[in-house]
Amino acid sequence: MPKQLIQPEDGPQPGGAYSPALRVGDFIFVAGQGPHDPATRELIGETIEEQTAQTLENIKTILEAAGASMADVVKATVRLSDLSLFQRYNA
Repeated sequence: MPKQLIQPEDGPQPGGAYSPALRVGDFIFVAGQGPHDPATRELIGETIEEQTAQTLENIKTILEAAGASMADVVKATVRLSDLSLFQRYNA
């Protein structure tokens, strides 16, 4: 099954040797994302709420470039630096 690179021009650029997302058949695999401004790569937000919102916006941009939306997400794996932030993150 062929792989299609998904790399929106206005989306977050990879910080390493990986693709932001790949489409394989009907599936879209999005690489780990963080709270960075897509244009400047600067960290956005000082709170978990601000950083979560930016990370979700980055994921949304990538999904939209692939013709999908947040409603199409089946699974997400999240890494928090401090588990005590979970309630605020989850809100």
